[in-house]
Amino acid sequence: MDNSRSRKSSGLGRLALWGTVAWFAYAAYQKRQTLKARRSGTDDMPVAPALSRSALVEGILIRWEEHGERSPGKLPIVMVHGIPTNPRLWRYVIPQLEETGAPRLAWEMVGYGYSIDEGLGRAISIPAQAEYLQLWLEAQGIERAVFVGHDVGGGVLQALLAAHPERFAGLVLVDSVAFDNWPVPMMKLVQQSHSLVDMLPPGVLKPLFHTGIRDLGHDDAGRGEESAALLWEPYSRPTGPAGFANQARYLHAADTMEAATRLATRPELPVRIVWGEKDPLSVDSAQRLAMLLGAPGVEVIPGARHFNPEDHPDIVAEAIRQVLANVTGSPPSLP
Repeated sequence: MDNSRSRKSSGLGRLALWGTVAWFAYAAYQKRQTLKARRSGTDDMPVAPALSRSALVEGILIRWEEHGERSPGKLPIVMVHGIPTNPRLWRYVIPQLEETGAPRLAWEMVGYGYSIDEGLGRAISIPAQAEYLQLWLEAQGIERAVFVGHDVGGGVLQALLAAHPERFAGLVLVDSVAFDNWPVPMMKLVQQSHSLVDMLPPGVLKPLFHTGIRDLGHDDAGRGEESAALLWEPYSRPTGPAGFANQARYLHAADTMEAATRLATRPELPVRIVWGEKDPLSVDSAQRLAMLLGAPGVEVIPGARHFNPEDHPDIVAEAIRQVLANVTGSPPSLP
């Protein structure tokens, strides 16, 4: 009993020290980023409004954003975010696809974003998310779509493609988890300490959370500042730390390694892969993924890091337009 209490106290002490160090590092980083953002200014990139929808599917309240009208003749684009993001990740990409006429749906993974509470006490691994996505597609009457995935969302789409290839008219992967290129060191640390993170108040979690975002990184300072505030909001709620710990518990490279064994090149499936040159998820893994899926190489963005749907939405949107053009036989429509 005493040894157990001692270990718990020691763990809490290490976590408190970790939090203090992270806080000072985060404060210094925020100051540098603010100054950099002021120097670089802001842009007038169109931003999609948060047109949120939700539906109860097999007892799970599933949330998504939807832009554009659905009709039988329009192939939808379904976008899936990663960790620690939510459908707002695609806010700069969505407007650039308006002229394609395709309905654009940004799906929220169960247990992420504003659906954190739905994931508590429920499996939210990559295979589980693929099954939730499949159930939602069925409930929405979406038989086929062009799918776009970032980070863990890309892993979910690899699992869905392995299980339900008939759903895919096309695929775009952006800075995706794949094989064993993940989790990144910060998330491994959270995973190892998930029982302690679960008990943190949101204010203590905040610097640790932002340290993880910083490590993955933005190459656009202004976007980084905006994104950090936007992504933090769902985690600032009382259940935020428990949700973050729960997400970390289910990050397993074994899931993407297993999905890869069931994937193969399908000549009829147009695939594009977009990657940041400086993404901690290595470009080597992107090239390996391209070979496995039969993509025409990797679109490497010079100097870019991880959050490219935010930093380089024009490049991501262009990759999606290329896939749509391959599917429909029409040239891509530029904004």
